[in-house]
Amino acid sequence: MAKPHLRDPQREQLWRATFQSWQSSGLSVRAFCELRGLTESAFYFWRKELRKREAEAQPAFVPVTVVPVPAAATIEVRCPSGHIVTVHSVEESTFRALFGALSAQEASC
Repeated sequence: MAKPHLRDPQREQLWRATFQSWQSSGLSVRAFCELRGLTESAFYFWRKELRKREAEAQPAFVPVTVVPVPAAATIEVRCPSGHIVTVHSVEESTFRALFGALSAQEASC
């Protein structure tokens, strides 16, 4: 059975600091590694590993707050003529009456 891999937080922090130094140095990976005495393979391994860890740390779901809809809300209908009809209810019967009246009086809207 494979031995579980334990993470070393100090090593992870060291590599995070190393990548920050590299990014601010303006050097190529090869030049930076030569200057610091690092192998390029270790550099690329840790860059990939830390990106993977950051992706794993991102939540798969974000919290959502459900806000109850008030019993009466406002709907606004803007007619081509410039008239605005505001109704303070969202009951189905109100919608039917409003749109029925508007369609019957289309020319005057």
